[in-house]
Amino acid sequence: MNPDALIGLLAEPERLRVAAALVLGARTAADIAEATGLDARRVENSLRRLRSAGLVVTDGSGLRLREELFKEATRVDQANRAQEDPFVRDGRLVKLPAQRGRRRAVLEQVSTAFEPGRRYPERDVVDVLKRWCDGGEVDHVTVRRYLVDEGLLSRDAGVYWRTGGPVSV
Repeated sequence: MNPDALIGLLAEPERLRVAAALVLGARTAADIAEATGLDARRVENSLRRLRSAGLVVTDGSGLRLREELFKEATRVDQANRAQEDPFVRDGRLVKLPAQRGRRRAVLEQVSTAFEPGRRYPERDVVDVLKRWCDGGEVDHVTVRRYLVDEGLLSRDAGVYWRTGGPVSV
């Protein structure tokens, strides 16, 4: 199971409560209802979704949360991060990819250091980018130019603001 699927399953508060009850020892739907305060219908709806995703199974002792899937999701996440290692390590930009699509993806990651809607004086942008570039093969001036060229940052009269890239919700 990948990390996004796991997080998606547990993003619903009722499913999260059901999962927590299972981790804490509940083995039946009645145990879960008692531990969570949810009514039987809500418990069953949550269990149905968690079972269909493979996160909850029934074994000899009753219902069980497959806790091993969390370790598996961590391994998947680490493997995915390892794919980025040639360019970004420990929050530092090691180098920029030559291929535009890959470079754009790395620059989008860098752009998340800037808060959407906030205006930054040039010296603040320089400070942020110097931290990203510390110890890497690329200088902060180049990264700033690429961020502007790619429409991830905009500038006017020495003031910058974020105009692109992913936004956490």
